[in-house]
Amino acid sequence: MGMRREMLVSERWAGIRLDRVLEEILPELGLRGRRRMIQEGLVRVDGLLRPMAYKLRTGQNVTVEPKADVSEHLSATGKVRVVSRCGAFVALAKPSGLHSAALAGGGGPSVEALLPSLFPGQSAQLLNRLDWGTSGLLLVGFGAAAATWFREQEAHGKVDKEYAAVVGGTVSETGVTWRRALDMARRRRTRVMSSDDPDPARWTHLLKATPVVLSAVASHDSLALVRVRIGRGARHQIRVHLAAAGHPIVGDTFYGGCPAERLYLHHEHLVFPLEDGERFEAVWPHGWPVSME
Repeated sequence: MGMRREMLVSERWAGIRLDRVLEEILPELGLRGRRRMIQEGLVRVDGLLRPMAYKLRTGQNVTVEPKADVSEHLSATGKVRVVSRCGAFVALAKPSGLHSAALAGGGGPSVEALLPSLFPGQSAQLLNRLDWGTSGLLLVGFGAAAATWFREQEAHGKVDKEYAAVVGGTVSETGVTWRRALDMARRRRTRVMSSDDPDPARWTHLLKATPVVLSAVASHDSLALVRVRIGRGARHQIRVHLAAAGHPIVGDTFYGGCPAERLYLHHEHLVFPLEDGERFEAVWPHGWPVSME
């Protein structure tokens, strides 16, 4: 699929799920392929990301963007760059809309696939991951020893990762810690369990909350810019903990957030000790969400 495709929703398709209507635009793809396009953010309804079960209305415009190869994506964004370097570690800036890790069987461009060209002749290894829609800091280590050291620091609770997010609702209390364990076993959707996780590195700490207004977001609820801290982290941890607390992230329709042109989640600060007694620290160089990337 090399061209942008679009359709105007007629009465025939009104009330039908988005993943079903896509058959009209993408007849060459099966249901699984169409759903993958939605999950990768390549499908928009009136310019907004919508979940696969979203029921369309007459007159809405559905667009499907082509999958770009790595060179095309970089020429369009130019935003994968080095933020900080110390010892055997480098922090990279990842924009929203780019995979962190290379996917089996292709699946579009990724930062991991770029590592050989960014660091030729070096054994660069991706040490953390961000969801496709999440922007922010990615850590790269050089050599097996660097990877082992970082994993050990994570296991001992010595890694701090701070994220910013725009969420729905009024957040009246800070200093809260969400400790609930997450069920990720064989699930596309991570689920909050009734018991606490015994590992503090899997907890989510709410540090700060400030009311915010974003002209790009059409929401009937009030919005807040929150900052949270995690240690090791788990799949969708911040997204799920915030949603379970009644504050889904804007753009995260998968977990109940209001629709937006992107996922408003951003990894902005990373710090951990180095073997020589110094510390590695990376800070996102621009304001967020005023300067989105």
